[in-house]
Amino acid sequence: MSDILIYTTKICPYCVMAKRLLDKKGVAYTEINVDSAPGLREEMMAKTQRRTVPQIYIGDVHVGGFDDLYALDQQKKLDDLLRNAHEIT
Repeated sequence: MSDILIYTTKICPYCVMAKRLLDKKGVAYTEINVDSAPGLREEMMAKTQRRTVPQIYIGDVHVGGFDDLYALDQQKKLDDLLRNAHEIT
């Protein structure tokens, strides 16, 4: 399993933008489409305490959604978080 986990739905522009940003960074991630099986959204909500997608984890850090991921990138903190997640595993 990847160090990066992203909960998504099929029709979600913010999910697409989050995946594009991670792709641009050249990192692998595990995507869980919460619409693909019953109970996945509930599992995501229990884990994140949020209902909306995307929900992104980098290592053990719950980043949040796309806006949070993008903000980390703009603050020049995303690369360090990605690097640290890879070093831990």
